[in-house]
Amino acid sequence: MEQPNLSYIHNLSGGDKNFEDKLIAIIKTEFPKEKKIYYNNIKSNNFKEASENVHKLKHKISILGLEKSYEVAAEFENNLKANCTGGQNDFDIILQLITDFIDTL
Repeated sequence: MEQPNLSYIHNLSGGDKNFEDKLIAIIKTEFPKEKKIYYNNIKSNNFKEASENVHKLKHKISILGLEKSYEVAAEFENNLKANCTGGQNDFDIILQLITDFIDTL
């Protein structure tokens, strides 16, 4: 499975370390909150809201260079819109990979 990385952030920053640090700080702040809201909505079977949470989380997935995982998230988002949780296990694995990665930053 692909691993989160900072390649996109490095390319986006053009070498501006201050910009990189700010973007990483935003991800470290927002990601855990968005993940918690997603899990609360899944637990409550609020699939429409959960699909919106997945939509927001997809941006973090993309920024962290997870191209295949982005596609998994997009499919899961569509499943949630259809009141189906197919793909949830794969999505949850992606969230854990990101959690583990940002804990090392």
